[in-house]
Order: sequence, then C-alpha cells, then structure tokens
Amino acid sequence: MSVPEHLTLEIVTPDRAVAEEEVDEVQLPGTEGYLGILPGHTPLLTSLRVGQAWYRKGTEKFYLSIAFGFAEVLPDRVRLLALIAERAEEIDITRAEEEKRRAEALIQAARTGAADVDFERARVSMMKAMIRIQVAAKARIRG
Repeated sequence: MSVPEHLTLEIVTPDRAVAEEEVDEVQLPGTEGYLGILPGHTPLLTSLRVGQAWYRKGTEKFYLSIAFGFAEVLPDRVRLLALIAERAEEIDITRAEEEKRRAEALIQAARTGAADVDFERARVSMMKAMIRIQVAAKARIRG
C-alpha cells in the first residue's frame, strides 16, 4: 500500500462544519500533547484539549483555536469533532481579551476564598481566551 500524498481534513463542531480541505500536514492539541500528522500516519483516536491547531497547504499555514472533543486520524484523513473550533480570522480579539479579563477576576476571587467561584471552570475560561488571542494574532500577522 502506498503512502497518500495529502490528507483530507474535516473539522466539525456541534454548530457547523469549520473545514473540509485537502492538506499536507496537521498539528492538533491532544490531551497528551500536540500531535503532528502527515499523510500515511498510523490510525489513532485521541481526545482534544484547549489549544491551537494548524494545518499546512503547501507553504501556507492556517491556524484555529480548538477546545475539547475528539480526533480520528487515518493514513489519508483527519477528522476533528470539536466542541469549539474557530479559524484565526473569525476570532473577535476584543471579545477574547474581555473574556480573559473576566476569567482573571474569577481566578482572583477563587484564590481569595469566594465560595461561589469554580476555580477549574475559571482556569479553563482563561486558557480558551488566551489561545483565542494567540490564534487571532496569527491571522493579523498573515493578513
């Protein structure tokens, strides 16, 4: 069996299909760390964490913010079933910065002993906001 030349990348959230493209390489945030995937990769299933994903078509890279879900990797295909997935150019950086400030305030409240604050939930909100800001910055650099 020959190694395929490209991967078909599918990214889907509960709300929409984010991408279906032929790509040369994918990197995604697995729960055990970032995974680099090239055509011919060994099949695997993994869960996703909050992080930055990217894919490459030729020499151009495209960035996304990903939060939770699962990935199926096959030699010729990568499917991401994500709770949240946003392309860099779709991210509202002002809103992401506001989310980060709210999360920082919640974390501070949790540290001072506020009983009604869920620290873990605030920490995840902070991570998502920070990744969204980082990914959005990549779109501004490219554009």
